[in-house]
Amino acid sequence: MVTISQTVQKIVNDKIFILEPLSKGIISNVALAEQLKSQIEEDLGKKVKTHAIVMALRRYTEEIKKSHKEIIFDYSSEIILKTDICDIALLRSPTLFTKLKHLYNIVDFEKGDILNIIHGRHEVVIVTNERYMKKSLDVFKGEKIFNVEKNLVSLTLTFSSDFLHTPGVIYNVVRALAWDNINIYEIVSTNTELTFILNKKDSSKAYRVLGQLVEKNAGEGI
Repeated sequence: MVTISQTVQKIVNDKIFILEPLSKGIISNVALAEQLKSQIEEDLGKKVKTHAIVMALRRYTEEIKKSHKEIIFDYSSEIILKTDICDIALLRSPTLFTKLKHLYNIVDFEKGDILNIIHGRHEVVIVTNERYMKKSLDVFKGEKIFNVEKNLVSLTLTFSSDFLHTPGVIYNVVRALAWDNINIYEIVSTNTELTFILNKKDSSKAYRVLGQLVEKNAGEGI
């Protein structure tokens, strides 16, 4: 038989934005219990007292605190903003892979221009400068193009080599952007760099958010 505690744990685990503030004690157990009450009653198929949910939340919060290991990561980074970026999504095909090679002859890397090719199971996404968009589309003539986005920017954070082996870094940055309702078109990461492709209208806000994150969390635990 499923208990209130088990149901509470499942719901909290499914709502990752609740998990962290709950473990840090910055969210009211009573308010959260009232918010979750209807869902818990639906899952259990019976009426449940708010007090019982509060107690289950408190017990689970203590479990989270005991099991959580603080991770130290230095967020110190420069933030590099590049404007006039485009995003082209295409259907994967045998002929597409041959055509992708031509992009390297088009993009001027010495000028700092960008070319990111992201392979999915069924799609391939090209992220490059808008000035190469027409030439790129000419290269892809005959291919199935799903979507083309213009007026984008790239924001890049450069970290230490610890970035690759530290859990939670990408989550923390994505969460900060999502909290300010900033939509992310693409995420590109390497051993030390984390790049976000965003709409131009969100560039100033995103730069501010990332700047605050870097300043606040430099060398702190996550």
